[in-house]
Amino acid sequence: MAKRNREEGEKRPLNKAGIKNFLGVFRFVLPYKWIFAIGLVALSLSSGVLLSFPYLSGKLLDVAQGKTDLYFNTINQVAFTMIAVLLIQGVFSFLRVYTFTYVSEHALADLRIQLYSKIIWLPLPFYDNRRVGELMSRITSDVSILYDTFTFTLAELLRQILMLVIGIPLLIVLYPELTVFMLLTFPVLIIAALFFGKFIRKLSKKTQDQLANANVVVEETLQSVTVVKAFTNEIFEINRYKNSLAEVIKTAIRASRYRGAFISFTIVALFGGIVAVGWYGALMVQKGEVQVGELFSFIIYTVFIGGSIAGLGDIYSQLQKSIGASERILEILETADEKPEASTALKLQGKIEFNNVQFAYPTRPDVQVLKALNISIKPGEKVALVGPSGSGKSTIINLLLQFYQPSSGTILVDDLMATDYNLHAYRSNLGVVPQEVILFGGTIRENIAYGKPGATEAEITDAARKANAWEFIESFPEGLETVVGDRGVKLSGGQRQRVAIARAILRNPAILILDEATSSLDAHSEKLVQDALENLMQNRTTLVIAHRLSTIRKVDTILVIKEGIIAEAGNHAELSARDNGIYSNLLKLQVDVK
Repeated sequence: MAKRNREEGEKRPLNKAGIKNFLGVFRFVLPYKWIFAIGLVALSLSSGVLLSFPYLSGKLLDVAQGKTDLYFNTINQVAFTMIAVLLIQGVFSFLRVYTFTYVSEHALADLRIQLYSKIIWLPLPFYDNRRVGELMSRITSDVSILYDTFTFTLAELLRQILMLVIGIPLLIVLYPELTVFMLLTFPVLIIAALFFGKFIRKLSKKTQDQLANANVVVEETLQSVTVVKAFTNEIFEINRYKNSLAEVIKTAIRASRYRGAFISFTIVALFGGIVAVGWYGALMVQKGEVQVGELFSFIIYTVFIGGSIAGLGDIYSQLQKSIGASERILEILETADEKPEASTALKLQGKIEFNNVQFAYPTRPDVQVLKALNISIKPGEKVALVGPSGSGKSTIINLLLQFYQPSSGTILVDDLMATDYNLHAYRSNLGVVPQEVILFGGTIRENIAYGKPGATEAEITDAARKANAWEFIESFPEGLETVVGDRGVKLSGGQRQRVAIARAILRNPAILILDEATSSLDAHSEKLVQDALENLMQNRTTLVIAHRLSTIRKVDTILVIKEGIIAEAGNHAELSARDNGIYSNLLKLQVDVK
C-alpha cells in the first residue's frame, strides 16, 4: 500500500514519451478548444501589457525630472497611461482566469466521468492487484494534479516564457549594456537552483513516502477497527502511528534546513544581482550614459525576468508530476474493459454445462483451482455445491458470472458459449444473494430497487413481502425510507440478508445464485428466509453454495466438490446413505442436522 501511495508524488521526465502521455489527457480540453484559445490570447495580451508597466514607471521619473519626449509631456499623462495599462491588464487577467477555470472544470469533469465509467466497466481480474484506495487516488489526487496544471501551471509556464521571450529582447534593444551585465549574474542563480532544487525534491519525496506509510496505519486501523477493539490494541495502534509520524517529522525538519538555506541563497543571489545591476546602472547615470528613469525601468524588468527564471523550477517540477498523473490515468483508460457495444434484450432458460473446465486465478497461476470439471444442470433444476473451503465452489460461480474465463474447457448456457452472449444482457439474467451482504448507504427502498432500477412502489413492496422483509421494514418509523447506513451497518445480519433476497426477487433472474444465503440468520429469521427462498427458487435454475447442509435437503442435486473436481453427486437421500461418503461424513459432523 505504501508503494501505491508513494506514486501520488511520483514525477516523470519531460521526454517525448512523457509529453505524449500528457497530451493524451489533454484531449479532454479539445471540446472546449475555442474557449481555451480565448484564454491563451488573454494570457498573452495580459503578459504583454504588463511588460509595458516598468517602461512607464521609468518614464514617470524622467518626466518628473523634466525629461519629456514625443509621447509623454506631463506626469499626469504617464500616470493615466499607467492606470489604463493596469485596467486593461486586469480585464485580460480576469478573462484568462475565467476561461482557464471554465475549461479545466469541464474538461476534468469529463475526465472524472470517463475514468469512473472505465473503472466500473473493468473486469474483475483488474481489481485483483489493486486496492480501492489506489483507484480512488486516480480520480481524486491525480485528477487534482491535472486540475492545478490546467488552471495554474500551464498559465504560469506560458507567462514566464512570454516574459523571457519578450522581456529579454526588449531589454537588449532598450538597454543593451545593462542587459549584458544583468545576464552575467543569472547563470550562478540558475545552476544553484538546479542543484539545490534536485536535492530538496529528494528529501521532500522521502517525506511524502514516510507520510504515506503513516497513512497506511490509519487506513488499516479504521478498516479493521472492530478487530483493534476486540484485541484491545488501541494503544498499540496509537504508538504505531506516533512512531511513523516521528520519522516524517525528522525528515521534514532536515529538508526544511536545506530549503531554508536555498531560499536564503536565492534571496541573496537574486537581490544581490539586482543590487549589482543597480550599482552598475548608478555609475552609468553618474556618467550621463543612462537616465534615472531608464535605470528604474531596467531594475523592474530585471525583477520580472529574475522572478520568471526562479519560478520555472517549480513549474518544471509540477509538470513532471502532471506527466506522472497522466501516465497513471491513461494506464486505466487504455485497459480493455467489459463495456458492451449495445445491450440487447435476452431471456435465458437456465441450462448450464461445464465441459472439462480448468481454472487458476491470474494472481496464483501455479494453483489449479478447478481440474477438468464437468457439470450439467437442466433449466429449473436446483443444485447445491458442497465442499470444504478452497475446493472451488465460489470459483464455479465466478466463472458462471464471467468474472473470470476458464484456463481451458467451455461453459455453455442454453447450448451457447457463455462468451457469445452480450455480457451485460447475460448478467442481467443472473441474480446473486451473497453470504456477506453489502448494502449501499441509502434507504431500504433504494437497496431493494437496485435489483431493478425504476421499479414501482408496488413491485418493491411485493418483493419485500416475498422475502419476508416487510415485517421488520414496517416496524421502522420511516419504513422503506429507513437509511441503512454505511454497508448496511444499521440493520442486523438477518435484516440485511432479507433485503438482499428482496433485491434478487425484484430482479427476477433466470439463474439464481445463493451463497450461504441463510448463514447470518437466527432460527426465527432462517425459517422466514428459507420459506422466501423456496418461493424464489420456483421455476428457475438455482445454484446454492452451502455449508449448513440442513438448508439443501430439498434440492434436486447435490454436487460435492473436492480439490476442484466432482467427488460425489446425487440427492440428499442418495448421498447420506453412502458409507464413508464425503457428504455423509459432513452430515455426521453437523449436530444440528436431525
